[in-house]
Amino acid sequence: MVETLIAPYTSERFIKNSRFLAHAMPVKTTKEAKDFINSLSITYPDATHHCWAWQIGPSSRCYDAGEPSGTAGKPILQAIISQKLDHVVLIISRWFGGIKLGASGLIRAYSGTATECLRHAPKELLIERIQLSFHCPFSLINLLQARLLEWHIENTPPVFDAQGAFFILNLPIERREEITHRITDLTHGKSVIKIIAPHTPNKN
Repeated sequence: MVETLIAPYTSERFIKNSRFLAHAMPVKTTKEAKDFINSLSITYPDATHHCWAWQIGPSSRCYDAGEPSGTAGKPILQAIISQKLDHVVLIISRWFGGIKLGASGLIRAYSGTATECLRHAPKELLIERIQLSFHCPFSLINLLQARLLEWHIENTPPVFDAQGAFFILNLPIERREEITHRITDLTHGKSVIKIIAPHTPNKN
């Protein structure tokens, strides 16, 4: 079961005079993640380091931001993965306090700060969704629209042509087979249903 964050969350720790400020944020795209990272760099220009990681579907990245390789970004990413979170970016800004922590100390500091932030951040189930498209003849449009309401399926406004209308549905991926069969039966096999977009996340 994969979860995401409901809203941004911030937590703070002090370790041997260094300040570690963690900001976690739910995001849909890597652009959103990059924009959030850039905004924090501007908000806290005096921080010694801005280390970060994100997990967004099949895409994951991490960055040590000048800390020794593998001591910051990777522990942050591992904290996201270990808590089974997706579509999340986490940035930890550090203000050096004058006492060196060493590689193992940095790993513990970044891992602990990330884990604590994510553990307390409010979360919710992340549902994988899919978009389907198909054409419906004029004679069945009203019936189809009524059925979509009954089945609690989201759809964009239909696009009409000379023979009927094109529909685009947005539904949980686990309902794909069920809805495909229902539409095929309802239209007596006249509608060819296609996937037009890969599954995307949706908060429950």
